[in-house]
Amino acid sequence: MTGFVSDNVSGVHPAILDAIIKANSGYQMPYGADDLSKLVDERYSEIFDKQVVVLPCVTGTAANSLALALFTKPYNSVSVYADSHVYLDECNAPGFFSGGARQVRVEGPNGKMDPAKLDMAMALIGQRQSTQPSAISVSQTTELGTVYGVDELQVIAGIARKYGQRIQMDGARFANALIALNCQPADITWKAGIDVLAFGATKNGCMAAESIVIFDTDLAVEARYRLKQSGQVLSKQRFLSAQLLAYVDNDLWLANARHANAQAAKLAAGLSALEGVALMHEVSANMMFVKFSDRQIKALQKAGIAGYVYDDGYMRLVCSWASSDEEISRFLAVVQDQA
Repeated sequence: MTGFVSDNVSGVHPAILDAIIKANSGYQMPYGADDLSKLVDERYSEIFDKQVVVLPCVTGTAANSLALALFTKPYNSVSVYADSHVYLDECNAPGFFSGGARQVRVEGPNGKMDPAKLDMAMALIGQRQSTQPSAISVSQTTELGTVYGVDELQVIAGIARKYGQRIQMDGARFANALIALNCQPADITWKAGIDVLAFGATKNGCMAAESIVIFDTDLAVEARYRLKQSGQVLSKQRFLSAQLLAYVDNDLWLANARHANAQAAKLAAGLSALEGVALMHEVSANMMFVKFSDRQIKALQKAGIAGYVYDDGYMRLVCSWASSDEEISRFLAVVQDQA
């Protein structure tokens, strides 16, 4: 199988494996009291140019859901993009961890919430028989592989401030967005009004490592209790912290994302030149949606290199830190043979 199905079908980066092996030496205190875990807050505070609290966990579902639960009571709701991951693919975990809070879908073009429609969703505030909006969730990158620009995030933050809302960011592919925007981590997080980031690492080279990066440190005490209650405090947390530290050491996370984005651009350029192929939109990061002919789809499936095919006929293709030139050439050759 060629790895364009998603970026979590690739293996673990050798530097991450080396860090895990190195952490396997000697004895360390459990539950985050080890030497490596004590370094994570400091290192990530440097990256984000602000004092942060980092809570390691093992899944993006846990990171997203626990972060959102910090802002939501059972009668609250979270405003999300209509087809966002937290709405479609978390098995209602955000509602579960908040004790029943619901999600309100906000439509918009290119995988992003329309600010005007987001503003309209706030009309529920104060209506005694309606769910009460308390938070906004944005994805970076989006489910369509597009990216919120700094100005777009600031507009959403303005709406949040207007209505007293908090903002959580689903950053499963945060590094890819950062490379696409060519900006600093702070620019698209706390400086743009983000309160909590679900910081993804597994899709970009780690074995099983995500984290909740808290910019409003007043939330940290409650967050730690929620993390423990949810079973996300690991006994041997040094192996999780080793991944998170190695991930950002020598800017590995950025190098991996830069490679994935570059390979996606290369694949998109090759596909655009072929007959019977149409890209849904310009490729911003490492994900694209492509319309192929039925014959091309069947050939790709027969070759074992097809991505997810959706009801609208588009195939999702994702490049990773491990995507090679040879894999791209093979994919393009199969499509071209059926042009």
